[in-house]
Amino acid sequence: MPARPAPDEEAPRYRRVKDFITERVLSGDWPSGQRVPSENELTGQFGVSRMTVNRALRELTAEGWLTRVQGAGSFVAEQKPQSALLEVRNIRTEIMARGHRHSADLLALDNRPSTREVAQALELRTGTRVFHSLLVHRENGVPVQLEERFVNPLFAPRYLEQDFTRVTPYEYLTAVGPIAASEHIIEAVTPTAEACAHLELRQPEPCLLLIRRTWSNGLVATLARLTHPGSRFRFVGRQDYAPGPAKLASL
Repeated sequence: MPARPAPDEEAPRYRRVKDFITERVLSGDWPSGQRVPSENELTGQFGVSRMTVNRALRELTAEGWLTRVQGAGSFVAEQKPQSALLEVRNIRTEIMARGHRHSADLLALDNRPSTREVAQALELRTGTRVFHSLLVHRENGVPVQLEERFVNPLFAPRYLEQDFTRVTPYEYLTAVGPIAASEHIIEAVTPTAEACAHLELRQPEPCLLLIRRTWSNGLVATLARLTHPGSRFRFVGRQDYAPGPAKLASL
């Protein structure tokens, strides 16, 4: 009986080419702007047809890994900033972890009556006054997130006293009380004219809106609406499942 081929040998040939390129990008061996080997070079390296290599490069371009320049070849694309999908994390930490500079513009910080929608989210009566903030978070000077946040004053009574150009709302609020639970909703939206101006979009483009509620100290602590330009940001999620028989849980 012939030996069972290694997993990478079992994969379709175009997939092996794709994996080779993405592994170089993820490892940092090939930074943004790096020219990748030509179709002829990859054809010789992997012993596959030019059609197979062309498919791998086309798919990597469509997936955002590469950019192709007519007559010049394929290059590693500038990777979009990304955020963990189901984790509540500090955007400043994420940006700095990429070796980039974080800054924030404070657009509003006030106390206002809650709308019906906000009151329901925070489990308050409509019209109850809540704290409100509006910020633009920048990565190397480029706006990547418009953060609008409503805060239950019972949870963070000194919220309006903070300087959110120096400390993020996340940093302050998690210092007030640890997050006990969170809820996430993601929608694709067309930004308003005001959001386009804040995010410095020359024309409206699809955006990713993350609506997040957090609980702490027995309260619904915050409601955040986080808008990200689709061309500048992406969410990444991973869930590990323990081996063994599947179990059903009542929700």
